[in-house]
Amino acid sequence: MDGEGANGGAGNVERRKPRHGLVAAACVGFVAAMGAAAYASVPLYTMFCSLTGFGGATRVGTAAPETVIDRSMKIRFDANVAPGLPWEFKPEQREVEVKVGETKMVYYLAANQAGAPTYGNATYNVTPAQAGFYFVKMQCFCFNEQVLEGKEKVDMPVVFFIDPAIEQDEDLKSVKTITLSYTFFPAKAPSQPVARNAVGQGTGEAGKAM
Repeated sequence: MDGEGANGGAGNVERRKPRHGLVAAACVGFVAAMGAAAYASVPLYTMFCSLTGFGGATRVGTAAPETVIDRSMKIRFDANVAPGLPWEFKPEQREVEVKVGETKMVYYLAANQAGAPTYGNATYNVTPAQAGFYFVKMQCFCFNEQVLEGKEKVDMPVVFFIDPAIEQDEDLKSVKTITLSYTFFPAKAPSQPVARNAVGQGTGEAGKAM
């Protein structure tokens, strides 16, 4: 997320100096608080981003568009794991090229390095941020909390398309590349066992079954 610093008005330089440390401390505290909030409540953060488009959040769709237009875009995939979650997580393809309006499926690989079950929630965003409104996901592992058994590996699918309405956005006329980024955060084990996601669980071809 890009932040904008506030420009202070003209004033005595000597009076401004003692405040630098206070401002820096406040900024560090704010960032730490936001990080803690995201860690503790990833589902709420994801829901907020989905509703507001904050930070390049994507949309959710249930049907593919009726039109595919003759404009190609390169989609790049990024993967991150927050401290405290012993997973390997990476895209199986670093990038793909799609037509605007074309439905595409890609896979991320997740592997639990621990010997016991671990739980994770994924946050996500798109860059450039304005393109998030036109990046529509029909299926994604980020919709639900994920659990991996000890040493388990799974293929996690993402089904998406770029809304043809992007063609009408003058600010995105020159955009040729969109990056979809995920970060998995550790989640607490539920008090009662939850049903595993049927989609994307298991390794190899079985894990890729729709």
